[in-house]
Amino acid sequence: MGRTRTYSWDDPAMPAQAARGMAGLDFLREVQAGRISGAPIGQTLDFDLDEVEHGRAVFSLVPGEEHYNPIGTVHGGVFATLLDSAAGCAVQSTLPEGMAYTSLDLTVKFLRPITVDTGRVRAIGMVLNAGRRTALAQAQLVDADDRLLAHATSSCLLFTVPA
Repeated sequence: MGRTRTYSWDDPAMPAQAARGMAGLDFLREVQAGRISGAPIGQTLDFDLDEVEHGRAVFSLVPGEEHYNPIGTVHGGVFATLLDSAAGCAVQSTLPEGMAYTSLDLTVKFLRPITVDTGRVRAIGMVLNAGRRTALAQAQLVDADDRLLAHATSSCLLFTVPA
């Protein structure tokens, strides 16, 4: 018998609009507090923004069967999405009002398999270097014992938000 999962999300234009009038860290703190909706991908994969401070963001996920690939482990795309979110939001946390970012690249190294038995995993992102036009961030995916499961680096393009 097949399994099902139901979830809902808010209009993604709403948080994007709210972000325009706020510094990145303030926006992310509002998302973390639940006063502004997060990105729909968070509901799709069921992950949360747990911590955010200047230059650092932490997301977490409890792996489920819905995250599996055909060989019985969590799909690498789930790893990559968590790492991209952590690295990108670490960059976003450093941006002043009127600035935004987009990922230019993401390089991921998968080190250990993740299954439902792994338990909650955390993606910890931090900014390594930020200039006027680009930023470099890294993220690590760890389990409850802080064992490294995967890591990534990301380059981000910084730009002024159009009025």
